[in-house]
Amino acid sequence: MTDLSLPAFVALALAALLVGFAKTAIGGVAALSVAVFAAVLPARESTGALLPLLLVGDVFAVRAYRRHADWPVLLRLFPSVAAGVLTGTVFVALVDDTVMRRTIGAVLLAVVAVHVWQNRRAARAAARTAAGPAPDAGAAPAGPAPAGRHHLRTLVFGLLAGFTTMVANAGGSVMALYLLSAGFAMLGFLGTGAWFFFLVNLFKVPFSAGLGLIDGQSLLLDAALVPAVVAGALIGRAVIRHIDQRVFARLVLGFTALSALNLLR
Repeated sequence: MTDLSLPAFVALALAALLVGFAKTAIGGVAALSVAVFAAVLPARESTGALLPLLLVGDVFAVRAYRRHADWPVLLRLFPSVAAGVLTGTVFVALVDDTVMRRTIGAVLLAVVAVHVWQNRRAARAAARTAAGPAPDAGAAPAGPAPAGRHHLRTLVFGLLAGFTTMVANAGGSVMALYLLSAGFAMLGFLGTGAWFFFLVNLFKVPFSAGLGLIDGQSLLLDAALVPAVVAGALIGRAVIRHIDQRVFARLVLGFTALSALNLLR
């Protein structure tokens, strides 16, 4: 990491800027940062180099939305997330750099697919709401889903989020889908997600260090990139209300897909 060329360092600085921006504005941008880091650095080391930068961004997110977390939901998630992180740790310890790089690429493609599916599902729901008849006032309410279904959903999403965040720092899409399916409003979504990733990323630090993914060289690189994360977070807070998020999200998904395909080579 000490012999990075100037273009490579600039690419990492831009990716770090997007890390901060993702934490305070559009979360999907973080997937592009993962792809850039994995393309510039060895795939295994890229996850360790990115983790401290994500934590810096998490601090800004928690500071902005700290009062809006749903702690019962977080407490239900953490056991299965911890199991997913442990599974991801074993996976990272066993595979070589090529498998790791291709796994990151596959995870990022899955992230893109989930985002596209979410957007289409939301669009269809909005269209049905706009075109459909008014609900029957005399109809019985559907009622809550069975408790067993909630527990199963929490288990599955927690395992997936823990595994993907450990292997590729890409658990955001899984967590977003879980929070959306649970019916979170915007502030609850942001606050719960902010605390979730702050705590989970802290939990990952000793495992990443134990695998040798975080070391003195990666921390020196992180120290040089932290100002870009801070700048990105401040930019995100300043411009979030003025961005056409649909267009921006499509561009991000497109570039992330291309980057992921490059990692699969």
